[in-house]
Amino acid sequence: MSFDVNIILRYYPELLGGAWVAVWITAVSLVCSSAVGAVVCIGRLQKHGAASRLATAYIDLFRATPEIVLIIWVFYCLPLLFDVRIGRYGCAIIALSAYGGAYMAEIFRAGVQAVPRGQIEAANALGIPIFHIVRRVIVPPAIGWMMPALVNFLTELLKATSLLALIGVAELIFVASTLGSKTFAYMEFYTAIAVIYFMIIFPLSVYARRAEQRRLRRTGN
Repeated sequence: MSFDVNIILRYYPELLGGAWVAVWITAVSLVCSSAVGAVVCIGRLQKHGAASRLATAYIDLFRATPEIVLIIWVFYCLPLLFDVRIGRYGCAIIALSAYGGAYMAEIFRAGVQAVPRGQIEAANALGIPIFHIVRRVIVPPAIGWMMPALVNFLTELLKATSLLALIGVAELIFVASTLGSKTFAYMEFYTAIAVIYFMIIFPLSVYARRAEQRRLRRTGN
């Protein structure tokens, strides 16, 4: 069996279109995940109370649920449960954001807890308002601690978009399968999308590894 590069070149606009869909769904889901994660993180940081228990339950539920099950449930069950019409792209973003919110909450919590407690206590002792403590004392160093985990999560979120082909979202897997059924060049198209995913994800993985190494050097570990 020969490998026909020309057929990839002929249909590369469709493949790039699928890549663009995967990237923008990842970007929107990351923003939504960050918003959800921030709220859940605030509850998770509480030592006691209903907010802490609800945040813990949310994290446990969505981290224990496979992404594919969540995507299918949101697509088929959520519209029936609330009697609303939700497009496949909306379902994709809802599912990935709910899944991502649980992971982002833990990333935020780890970043906040990595900030030396003495800095926060010193700011409180000086009478600095809590808003300024969060903005100037907690957030800047927390971002540095979170960055490697955040980039790693971004790559996982991008890879999770490949599951959206199950609900008809025209990302890379869906496009490759459609073109393969049209031309019978499955090997060429699946190889092409493997290369595209690698080209997007590998630089992010390298950046995350180097960011982690820099963090370890700063902490002397």
